[in-house]
Amino acid sequence: MICLGRIRLLIIATLLLCGTVAVPAFAQKLGPDGAPNPTASVTPQRDLLMLAPRIEGRIDIPDRKASVLIQPGGRTWDYFHEVLLHWGAAVVILGTIVLLAAAYLIMGRLRISAGRSGRTVTRFRAFERFSHWLTAVSFVVLGLTGLNITFGKIVLLPVVGPEAFSEISQAAKYAHDFTSFSFVAGLVLIVGIFFRDNLPAKVDIEWLKQGGGFIKSKHAPAGRFNPGEKAVYWLSLAAGLAVSISGFLLLFPFYETTVAEMQLAHVTHAVVAVLFIALIVGHIYIGTLGMEGAFEAMGTGEVDSNWAKEHHDVWLAEQLEKGKAGYSAPAE
Repeated sequence: MICLGRIRLLIIATLLLCGTVAVPAFAQKLGPDGAPNPTASVTPQRDLLMLAPRIEGRIDIPDRKASVLIQPGGRTWDYFHEVLLHWGAAVVILGTIVLLAAAYLIMGRLRISAGRSGRTVTRFRAFERFSHWLTAVSFVVLGLTGLNITFGKIVLLPVVGPEAFSEISQAAKYAHDFTSFSFVAGLVLIVGIFFRDNLPAKVDIEWLKQGGGFIKSKHAPAGRFNPGEKAVYWLSLAAGLAVSISGFLLLFPFYETTVAEMQLAHVTHAVVAVLFIALIVGHIYIGTLGMEGAFEAMGTGEVDSNWAKEHHDVWLAEQLEKGKAGYSAPAE
């Protein structure tokens, strides 16, 4: 009996000891008022954050993305979107504008050396100009609405106020989404129409040797497109493909993409778009303020014959030889 009594005392003592240890551990999961503490965990937060690239919980719904509780890579993306993109885009775009303004002040407008002849030559047909303007107008809409996504809260919101900014941004978002389809259509047309004329040629080397037409004492021969224009074509094609692919991934999210891949698509889209805008700003400058007679090529399709001789003499000679370039006098 004595032995049995000692065993009972030992069991009771063991249970009391276990209870003493368990109560503080359970109490750690309760708040000061005795209610459950939702932030308490048996696993320290530091250990959880080391479970890169993300921390997942358990869910009953089929969408596995909803189980992601913390994704440390999201902090990197947020820093890019809120800090790096703002500064980088401002420096690249405004820097390009400042450089072009300096070039205009120093060099002035590139005039037609022999002056206007009064006779014009057909440079671009109607469908070629339609394809160009379809892409150009779409690009301007995409560029402005995209810049609103990046700089709208900083530049536009303080000016128009929250309600107007909300309406503008919503309209800009829809315009950005739907204009992307016309941009892609225009890009495909431009690739098909101008592909052959933008392939490298021997005359391109001579054009570079002669300073690309920026040295007044030298003549730079060129075909239908000079190396500078060809560079814009190929860079625009590469950038157009990049922003189109990444843009459609953002437009139709999570189709065969993860959260991290969506973030990568956004970074790619933003960086390429900023560089693309800077490139096209330079292209617009050359085609308007930078060179006399250049805008007429895409404006009316006709260019002055002296302009054609000065900037695209090889192309003009080929067209005349084939009988495809007839001179015409402007209407009185």
